[in-house]
Amino acid sequence: MYAIVEIAGQQFKVEKDQQIFVHRLDAKTGSKVSFDKVLLTDDNGKVSIGKPTVSGASVSAKVLEHLKGDKVVVFKKKRRKGYRVKNGHRQYLTKIEIDKIGKSVAKKTVKKEESDVKKTVAKKKSAKTKTKASTTKKSTAKKKTAEKK
Repeated sequence: MYAIVEIAGQQFKVEKDQQIFVHRLDAKTGSKVSFDKVLLTDDNGKVSIGKPTVSGASVSAKVLEHLKGDKVVVFKKKRRKGYRVKNGHRQYLTKIEIDKIGKSVAKKTVKKEESDVKKTVAKKKSAKTKTKASTTKKSTAKKKTAEKK
């Protein structure tokens, strides 16, 4: 079984007990993290593709260590101009081990929160339309009084 999951803005193909390096995560060494942005899962030939994510699927992993990657040298040059700049950096990384790929229960609570947010947004929109209607009535009344003079 494998899954394609989005971790820290990048997509990874992960399997159980696989160790991967990802961009630095805000988690302590030895702690467990879970990722809900699962884009695709494959369970022995049974493929489920998300729209954009697979509902109810999650990947849990354990943080093994935080480290820095290899040095990357950035060299810029413009010929015949005497322009040369040499810079470099080392990327901060986190090494994680995939524990489990499966269903999660947390998605259901997120859907309830989303519906509550949608209701509040709808209330705000209806309040805005009411205020716009009242302001348009006032502006037309002012125009009529100006025309009478």
